[in-house]
Amino acid sequence: MEIREILAKSILSKSQIYQYALNPYVGCQHDCQYCYAKYMRRFTGHEERWGDFVDVKINAPELLAQEVKRKKPGRVWISGVCDPYQPLEEKYMLTRDCLSILVENGWAFTIQTKSALVLRDMMTLVRSKDVEVGFTITTADEKIRNIFEPCAPPISTRLAALTDLHSKQIRTFAMIAPILPGAENLVNALKDKVDYVLLDRVNYHYADHTYKSHGLQWASEHSFFSVKGKELLMAFERSGMLCQKLF
Repeated sequence: MEIREILAKSILSKSQIYQYALNPYVGCQHDCQYCYAKYMRRFTGHEERWGDFVDVKINAPELLAQEVKRKKPGRVWISGVCDPYQPLEEKYMLTRDCLSILVENGWAFTIQTKSALVLRDMMTLVRSKDVEVGFTITTADEKIRNIFEPCAPPISTRLAALTDLHSKQIRTFAMIAPILPGAENLVNALKDKVDYVLLDRVNYHYADHTYKSHGLQWASEHSFFSVKGKELLMAFERSGMLCQKLF
């Protein structure tokens, strides 16, 4: 793993999902095979494979403190092309410091992660007037998780973190994207842990080799997502959970 400390020129970027995105890191240690953010490598100039490098924007909090003073307030997505709580965050604490700045200035934000490290910042989260925390959980099958998310935290720790956050009255959600085999068992697993669920299919071909090498090509086909997406949507609704299918 190649780790570089860099000085960024800015930290709040425009987003198609929310008003802004904040990425304290370039690259991600979780090395998820399907990750859509692999396209970023075209712009970063890295020779390393996505998942084998992380650039640490060590001046992210300083930049954010300046930018929130001069930009129009809006919801911030943390993060769009990295996991803000990947293992390096335990050392650098950039996400933690950025959250404090957002809270102090009254900005809304949405966290999306796979890591229970977010619980470290619980005291900051409960101070926010407008925060939500989402966990990406693509399957309830740990064997499938290990194939597609080899360096990401186990499913059980994500579910436990959602329980903890939800119990503190923090708005929570689960992002099942892409839908992987075994996702159907998440309906019961997420009960009373989230305010809503989002479903999406795999939208890029980065994981084609992974699907093929494990005999799972059928799970990357349109028919799988069409059928499984409808089944999941209906199952979550029957369980009384808000659910939106994004495809």
